[in-house]
Amino acid sequence: MRSVLQGIVVGLRPHGEHGAIVRLISEDQGLVAAYVRGARGRRLGPVLVPGNVVQAALSARNDTQLPQGAIELVQSRGPLFSEPLPAAAIAWVCALTATALPEGQPHPRVHGALSGLLDAIEAAPAASAWGAALVRFELLLLAEMGFGLDLAECAATGTPDDLVAVSPQSGRAVSAAAAAPYKEQLLALPEFLQTGEARASWSEILEGMALSGHFLKRDLLVERAAIILDARERLMDRLRGAAGVA
Repeated sequence: MRSVLQGIVVGLRPHGEHGAIVRLISEDQGLVAAYVRGARGRRLGPVLVPGNVVQAALSARNDTQLPQGAIELVQSRGPLFSEPLPAAAIAWVCALTATALPEGQPHPRVHGALSGLLDAIEAAPAASAWGAALVRFELLLLAEMGFGLDLAECAATGTPDDLVAVSPQSGRAVSAAAAAPYKEQLLALPEFLQTGEARASWSEILEGMALSGHFLKRDLLVERAAIILDARERLMDRLRGAAGVA
């Protein structure tokens, strides 16, 4: 069995002396794993960097065998790894994608959002330009995995107006009037998630990351999957540093 696909490198796990199991996400096949000989060698090492776009020729004897992959570079984002904040963001979103998605199931919205986010990071490494897209990516991945938030109307009144918070239990939005008595118990709902604005202030980005992070930790990244949360905390430290928050 042979196939060729184009995908984004989202994970690499060493296997054997020089090889690795590489995970890619493609638009039509979703998350795909393949064994790549020489993956950690001088030629392929710079190619199999998280965030890079590659073309993979896959071959396997049958449907149950892990395919072997021959990889060619299409687009490199390697230079971004010299900058701490973009490097942390790319490492995190790729690890999240590789961990959260099941293999072999198409998720074209996730692929499209990840590709757009990586392009935005590449175009403007300052997180003020792509922080909102990062929050939206995390919320989209939650929704694709069945843990979507309901931000359309107030959980208490049913009104779509003046939504300012989210219940950490139900994941539903709450209006200002309904939220007032419980302000300390609720998560802030940043304005850009309601208006659709592409950019957001630093305070809104950090609020959005706190919102999506709560539900990622509670619903999706549990048990063994929680190990990747260290990568998110490194990103949060760098975001807070860029925002000037201690």
